[in-house]
Amino acid sequence: MFDTIAILITVAALFSYLNHRFIRLPTTIGLMVIALGISIALVLVGALGWPALRQGAEAFLRGIDFHETLMQGMLSFLLFAGALHVNLSDLREQKWVITLLATFGVLMSTFLVGGFTYWLMQLLDLHLPLVYCLVFGALISPTDPIAVLGIIKTTQAPQSLVTKITGESLFNDGVGVVVFTVLAGIAIGDQSVSAVSIGVLFAEEALGGAIFGLMIGAISYSLLRSIDNYSVEVLITLALVTGGYALASALHLSGPIAMVVAGLLIGNHGRNSAMSETTRRHLDTFWELVDELLNTVLFVLIGLEVLVLSFKTTYIEAALMLAPAVLFARLISIGIPLLLLRRDRDIASGVIPIMTWGGLRGGISVALALSLPLGAEREIILAVTYLIVVLSITLQGLTIGPLIRRQCSPSTESAPPR
Repeated sequence: MFDTIAILITVAALFSYLNHRFIRLPTTIGLMVIALGISIALVLVGALGWPALRQGAEAFLRGIDFHETLMQGMLSFLLFAGALHVNLSDLREQKWVITLLATFGVLMSTFLVGGFTYWLMQLLDLHLPLVYCLVFGALISPTDPIAVLGIIKTTQAPQSLVTKITGESLFNDGVGVVVFTVLAGIAIGDQSVSAVSIGVLFAEEALGGAIFGLMIGAISYSLLRSIDNYSVEVLITLALVTGGYALASALHLSGPIAMVVAGLLIGNHGRNSAMSETTRRHLDTFWELVDELLNTVLFVLIGLEVLVLSFKTTYIEAALMLAPAVLFARLISIGIPLLLLRRDRDIASGVIPIMTWGGLRGGISVALALSLPLGAEREIILAVTYLIVVLSITLQGLTIGPLIRRQCSPSTESAPPR
């Protein structure tokens, strides 16, 4: 374990230096591009008659369980760190927008993408049952908060737009994982198909996760308020994330939603009422460092993961055809809720295209695909998911900044929401 962590951090530090010194892309995108380039170079070197390097890299990567590393390790820290700096007052103003997008929007996108995928797979003579097409729709529909937050920080978007994008990405991730869990259980045969059982599971995971996050956040808040020692208080937040996520998983509750709720509580009420200025400064520094470090390692892993995946021409064709379909489903699934709310709220005209293009897919989609049982269905879904994620992070990530600057004039969304 120590050797693996040492290698990953060393590689991430080297790639970060190369990107900052020479390439100068946004950090997350630059790291993934460099790692992807190294992976392709290793494949070419292996094909030219020097397979030792590629084989060594493959053996190293196969020793890392990407799904467990992200979903049971990094994700809790990244979601808490992301929620820690979200203003609850801003979030409350956008609560109906975020709620609709994170629930109705995810479900609509899941079925739109799933239906198109089923039609396309038949066209390409790839045998993927409808339920697995819906599983793919569920894992690719939520935007990845890690990728979204990493990119949105580099733009000059209006605060109300930042709140919509950030809030949606934090919550639709948790909802998307729950929808994926339900559909994957049906596909594998572990979950009954009755509406009651699905509703109960959804309520346990999503609502139970939110209540659990509120409880552990409140307990941590009371502990923070009773002392004034920044090292102990930072340690309490670290225990909240590690212990809280592990306990949520053991209780079959949504750990991602619990971490978001706990992060919002500590980042707002805890920051304002339970911490001194010294504690706030140290807490911010600690979690920003954790966020940057884990983001760096994660995007290096995404780039290197190409070495251990199986790609066929038909998989590449499917991914290239599905990528615009996923974007179109994103447009429909956020456009309808926003247009419905437009009668009661001031929704600027540029919000829909920005939120459509800014809905990046990332490592969570790959991790969910990797959690599927071995088989032909997993191979197809994993390859297509990986290619769409790479396209999303590079193409959308590199162009979302110019799009925001073009769409958002100084007067955009200047009127306060009613």
